Amino acid sequence: MPAFTKSPVCVVIPTLNEADRLAACLASVGWAAEIIVADAGSTDGTVAIARHHGATVIQVRGCTIAGQRNAAAELASQPWILYVDADERVTPELAASIADATAAPPADAFRIHFRNRYLGAPMERGGWGCDRHVRLARAHVRWQVKQVHERLDYDGPVADLCGRMDHDSYRNLEHQLTKVTNYSAWGASDLLIKGKRVGFTHLVVRPAWRFVKCYFLQGAWREGRRGLVLSVVHAWSAFAKYALLWDRERQAAEVAAPVRAAARTTPLRNWSDDLEPAALDRLTSREKITTAA
Repeated sequence: MPAFTKSPVCVVIPTLNEADRLAACLASVGWAAEIIVADAGSTDGTVAIARHHGATVIQVRGCTIAGQRNAAAELASQPWILYVDADERVTPELAASIADATAAPPADAFRIHFRNRYLGAPMERGGWGCDRHVRLARAHVRWQVKQVHERLDYDGPVADLCGRMDHDSYRNLEHQLTKVTNYSAWGASDLLIKGKRVGFTHLVVRPAWRFVKCYFLQGAWREGRRGLVLSVVHAWSAFAKYALLWDRERQAAEVAAPVRAAARTTPLRNWSDDLEPAALDRLTSREKITTAA
């Protein structure tokens, strides 16, 4: 693809304190006709870096990542939008595939194959080698606003793009554990809103199955210590989400208990008890019987 050719694509990047990773991301999408960075209030120079690379910056605070993306999409001037995170890089092969797809689109949305790095090296096992997400769509498509597992709300067929998106989601293990804690809390909130209840299966069976699936069935054991750490963290994330949900159920029950107890001990009053004796005497016998009942 010639260097001067710009694809009719707006690249949308949600950010929050991504100064150490944003420049490489922006450099990988220089072929796009438009770049919009939706910043959630960075304090580390992220905004200056984005503007230095020619991106339009908007401030979108107090939103989920899906909300940031949707806010930027409203301003897009191109017919296609590619959604990229600051820890992702568009490879030249993927950029060429996007140019071909948008020139003669076989679908309204496109799926991208991710190449993930984990703790310093590529990770093709543990379920990460088959990681695919819909990230390119026509400009009218929007994201479902959820705290976790957000997705593009598209209709119709989806096509696969060639090339891969390089993804380095965690700076280090501490960063991963912090993200897992946040996502577990958000997931627990979503489940609480849906009225989900926690049982033995959620706290024991699901985390155990998550470990077995990742470590043994998906071959993470072949990655050595990195595979073991990945499998344990996967299991922990499942346990943490449902443990937090159980704790919130417990707290809600403690708050509701005094209210229920008061309702059981408060005697029922008959509305006729509030009438003056003279007014009660004026009721007919039939009305007195109905009132007493």
